Amino acid sequence: MRLHPSPITAAGVALHPIAHRHPRLSADTLRPYVGISGVLLGAIMSTFGSRVTSFGLADLRGGLHLGFDEGAWMTTSYGVGQMLVGVACPYLGAIFGVKRVLLLGIILLFLASLLGPLSPNLAAFLAMQFLAGVGSGTFIPVTISFIARSLPARLIVYGIAVYAMNSELSQNVSASLEGWYADNWSWRWIDWQYCGALPLMFACIWYGVPREEVNTALLRDLDWPGLAYAGLGFGLLYAGLDQGNRLDWTNNGLVNGLLISGSLVTLAFVMRELWAERPFLNLRLLFSQNLVQLLLLLAGFRFIILSTAYIIPTYLQSVQNFRELQVGSVLLWIALPQLAIVIPLGALLKRVDGRWVLAVGALLICIACLMATELTSAWATDDFLASQILQALGQSFALTALIVLAVQSMNPADVLTIGALLQMSRLFGGEIGTAFMQTFVRIREQVHSNLIGLHVDSLAGLTADRLANYRNAVGTHTADLAIATARATNLLAAAIARQAAVLSFIDGFLAAAAGAFLCLVLAATLQRPSPRPNA
Repeated sequence: MRLHPSPITAAGVALHPIAHRHPRLSADTLRPYVGISGVLLGAIMSTFGSRVTSFGLADLRGGLHLGFDEGAWMTTSYGVGQMLVGVACPYLGAIFGVKRVLLLGIILLFLASLLGPLSPNLAAFLAMQFLAGVGSGTFIPVTISFIARSLPARLIVYGIAVYAMNSELSQNVSASLEGWYADNWSWRWIDWQYCGALPLMFACIWYGVPREEVNTALLRDLDWPGLAYAGLGFGLLYAGLDQGNRLDWTNNGLVNGLLISGSLVTLAFVMRELWAERPFLNLRLLFSQNLVQLLLLLAGFRFIILSTAYIIPTYLQSVQNFRELQVGSVLLWIALPQLAIVIPLGALLKRVDGRWVLAVGALLICIACLMATELTSAWATDDFLASQILQALGQSFALTALIVLAVQSMNPADVLTIGALLQMSRLFGGEIGTAFMQTFVRIREQVHSNLIGLHVDSLAGLTADRLANYRNAVGTHTADLAIATARATNLLAAAIARQAAVLSFIDGFLAAAAGAFLCLVLAATLQRPSPRPNA
């Protein structure tokens, strides 16, 4: 089958392992390595943004005097902004140059983060969140191509390992920072924190990233309708997924409208790309070797990462009544091993087939999730460490190997399409994981609550003894028997709800383990990448 041609850019050519048209870094100059540090800092902040906002939603709502339903759109507007620019960012980098795109994104994120906490109303704050998503959404799509084209060939795998580490690191330090800001400074620092790091990133990009000429010729060939269909369709789908659990999915007209309209626009995008003479994305590449499996694996691992990243904080907050700073102390110990494994993992991938490393990572994640199914209502800080450190190592193995395999499979002519597809898989996989796990845990909690309630007989001796113990405990604070009985009944109901929540979280870990096993099976279908012809 003849594939549609895609524009060939400097970034795409440099991804070819034997291309010599773009000079790589050497040890005699520090300047380009400063640029590498800048793009990696941007990748961390891009992932960090949505996570810390999720942890700080209660503080943001309180600071802006918003209700629960109004505040729920904060993360949605940020994610939609990232989605809209993510699909177009690889082409924007090819047309205007990576340096210009990154600097513009930094400026946009800086202004949005600075002005967001000063917003006079919800509409203004959501607009700032959207612009912050657009700004941060430029960071991740260009990072991989810049690392692969700039680092010496022997160091590329280490750069990719550092890039992959940012997901675990940013996921697990967010709660600590948000809790510290809320306790010691102000809720406004949830946004203002970026204003301290972005000037450093700006200086690194300005100094270390080479300036490229504007390639206006690509504007003439760019499929603008396809770009518009992709941005609109994916943005609508993302908003529908993000709001689905809160609004009860198909029982809400807004969610139905978002998902149906997003699906129709996305279908129009797919049909156009398959028939257009010069498509925005060459979707026929989906028939090429390993690409579909790699995209599904990326979405699957993001699904698992975001699923378990939802379960543990929710358990600690709802069952143990931990605050964000206490939750962060648990998650922080999960993030720290990433710093120690980067170099050894890079060395391993230089010597071992990435498919084996990917499979081992999926197996470690599966085992870790099964270990976490031993969860009880007594678990707190230390009880999670063994399983979650194992899962963190597995995710580092899997994601790093996956990106290495993706880079190896890239053809210079198709790098823009593959880069955009990887970005979409990353965003949608994470959002589907969060939406699924929120809904799954909620439904399973209702089921377990009902089943436990069926076995609580008000006339049974065990129930009477438990109520009597509760009544005696609260009776020291009141002489009214009716009040003591009511409080005892509430305590029994709370115990049932707590146990139902624990069982639902166990089911969530089982679902994540099943997803990891499916990723392991999918990894077994990967073929050895075919050698590419010389440039």
